[in-house]
Amino acid sequence: MAPRNCVQIDYSIISSGFFDSFDYVLTDCDGVLWMGNDPIPGAVDTIKALKNAGKHIIYVTNNSTKSRNDYVKKCEGLGFPVTYDDIISTSYCAAAYLQSLNFKKKVYVFGSSGITSELEKVNIQHLPIGPDPVGDNWIPWLSEVKLDPEVGAVIVGFDHHVSYPKLIKASSYLKNPNTLFIATNRDEQFPADGDLVIPGAGTFVIAVEVVSQRKATALGKPERFILDCIKRNHPDIDFSRCIMIGDRLNTDILLGTRHGLKTLFVGTGHNSIEDVRQLEKSSDTNDQLLVPDYYLPHLGDLLQFIKA
Repeated sequence: MAPRNCVQIDYSIISSGFFDSFDYVLTDCDGVLWMGNDPIPGAVDTIKALKNAGKHIIYVTNNSTKSRNDYVKKCEGLGFPVTYDDIISTSYCAAAYLQSLNFKKKVYVFGSSGITSELEKVNIQHLPIGPDPVGDNWIPWLSEVKLDPEVGAVIVGFDHHVSYPKLIKASSYLKNPNTLFIATNRDEQFPADGDLVIPGAGTFVIAVEVVSQRKATALGKPERFILDCIKRNHPDIDFSRCIMIGDRLNTDILLGTRHGLKTLFVGTGHNSIEDVRQLEKSSDTNDQLLVPDYYLPHLGDLLQFIKA
């Protein structure tokens, strides 16, 4: 692969036809549009301006903690223009994946209510979720564990109630080679301000993979299936006429470079432009695929060009 170069958007890029090169904007959420429950400055106005310029906005998130209904409410509450079909989350992808397989059994969910809500919408049964604690004297508890013989899939996503009992149950269900093993995504961390490191779903996926000695089928960015979910809601979409905006190189940007989308990296989340510059120097093909087409420090920096 020829070396890729990431260029910062300026008026020369705009005048060369940047906005004419795409019809759809696929944007990540955490670290691009908002941080936690606060919008990143300039993001709302930029998304509104893009929509007013005739671009179709699709919110593409690996975060499985919320259902699509939850994301619609969050977007509306923060001021982002949104419709239900424009939300593509990995909780939705997990339900869509099982539905595509005509899955009829139960699901053990190592995750949160975003996943179970989407399963319920397509009438897929699941075991209860939530805290699953065990006391200090946990050895006797093992004899009380009863596995449900109707479970045919394990879904692992983000779970702030992660616990030893959940690791035991997930890996025990996966002992059956016919049990499907699904990961919503492999993001190691959530983007966060300050000194705290916030583990992401990938942390839990790896833990279950280690103990079960099985490899999960991941559905979120950068995997192709999340584009299939977009196509399901937007059958006329042409991915060569899309731009993927993200803050994470190994998910957002890699999704685009793998599948023919233009890519715009913003420096308000997980990775930095210094990371990109180091990757540009690499001769490794895998590293080159992590190099985006374009860069801006903040998504809001695009607004001046839309108004120009």
